[in-house]
Amino acid sequence: MKDKFYITTSIPYLNGAPHLGFALEAVQADILARYNRLLEKDVFFLSGSDEHGATVVRAAEKAGKNPKEFVDEQVLKFLGLLEKLGISNDDFIRTSDQVRHWPGAQELWKKMESAGDLYKGFYNGLYCVGHEAFITEKDLEDGKCKLHKKEPEKIEEENYFFKLSKYAGKVKNLIEKGELTILPEFRKNEMLNILGSAEDISFSRPSKDLSWGIPVPGDATQTMYVWCDALSNYITANPSRWPADIHVIGKDIIKFHAVFWPAMLLSAGLPLPKTIFVHGFINLKGEKMSKTVGNVVDPFPLIEKYGKDAVRFYLAHEVSAFGDSDYSEEHFHDVYEGLLVSRLGNLVSRVAKMIENADGVVKNGADELGLGEIKNRYHEIMKKYEIGEAIKIVWALIQKLDEHIEKNKIYKLVKENPEKAKMMLGGLSDALEEISTMLQPFMPETSEKIIFALKNPEKRIHLFPRIEK
Repeated sequence: MKDKFYITTSIPYLNGAPHLGFALEAVQADILARYNRLLEKDVFFLSGSDEHGATVVRAAEKAGKNPKEFVDEQVLKFLGLLEKLGISNDDFIRTSDQVRHWPGAQELWKKMESAGDLYKGFYNGLYCVGHEAFITEKDLEDGKCKLHKKEPEKIEEENYFFKLSKYAGKVKNLIEKGELTILPEFRKNEMLNILGSAEDISFSRPSKDLSWGIPVPGDATQTMYVWCDALSNYITANPSRWPADIHVIGKDIIKFHAVFWPAMLLSAGLPLPKTIFVHGFINLKGEKMSKTVGNVVDPFPLIEKYGKDAVRFYLAHEVSAFGDSDYSEEHFHDVYEGLLVSRLGNLVSRVAKMIENADGVVKNGADELGLGEIKNRYHEIMKKYEIGEAIKIVWALIQKLDEHIEKNKIYKLVKENPEKAKMMLGGLSDALEEISTMLQPFMPETSEKIIFALKNPEKRIHLFPRIEK
């Protein structure tokens, strides 16, 4: 029996087209899914879309469409991005799917209701459409949401509440004991602080104000709020796979996944996910990319110009796995030319050319490069989900190979000492095969091309063409 590995992305709102921030999350999750397939685990990789709520309704109205027409168009853009990036998700769940998703979401509601953890009350507070959530004064700056730069709406309404306060202590205990892992460590501490003063949360909206959503079981006057609707997707897509080994999410929704979601699962008597991987933001001139604000980078032209593996590499190597990073296309181009064209691409071309000059023959030689130790370090880091550090190990090895070639003048040995050259080329070939394997989760097409170039040196494969700025 293979070990199971269940991984998810979050499900983005369909209130606008996908931007580079969602591409980051999709690539991070795909790297971990592909890596665990290399370990021969039984991997199930889920992505999806969050299609209900006021955000979508307003975006649909602005586009002159009804919500269903709007999300049906929008979801194609997200599916298209996953395909363009080579994302290997096994399934994609839509929260507007009344056959696959709604029954499971309503069942989760019923379980929490049966536990006595849902009650009706009156809510008076600030509602941020961008967050699709109620916020507090501390989330404001100059009267506007710090993240979405818009004033929240003041809402007074009757709705259902979930007894989050009842479970806050239990969730805190599970996090402290490591039964629910939050990465990175400082995010764990943030959640422990929040859990120390957690209050009950609004769990529905009046259907007269929000009809686009899942009806509350047994109460048609109320529509499920985002928590039970969206978060339940991780179970409704494939109940037999639950619990998830890892949720890959952005830091703006960590509270929902590390505080609300575990409490909901405890209430329903269901197991908790094992790990929550929290990535930071890709900023544009210091500001988080946001569809609500409108300062986004469209990943499609970037993929079209540089290729999907170049975009995947940039998101893994240049964007911090757990912190914030700033983006500019000029920096992207410099990284492409410096680390892909001139470093990896040039190395593969040089080695292939030397193998061709050696009549395509290489021989087994001693491991002069310490490949065993490098591989062990790579796997150690990948198993900790430190994908940015893992790919840097690969590029350090690439640099080591360049230095090894220059130090030993292997290109001269091909003519001066063919037998020694073939032995050294055997070591280089072995190293490039290892590089290909380590790159497979990050850059699957490039990984295959490296092996092809080694086996067919006369074909003169160029991994990365030079591109004008």
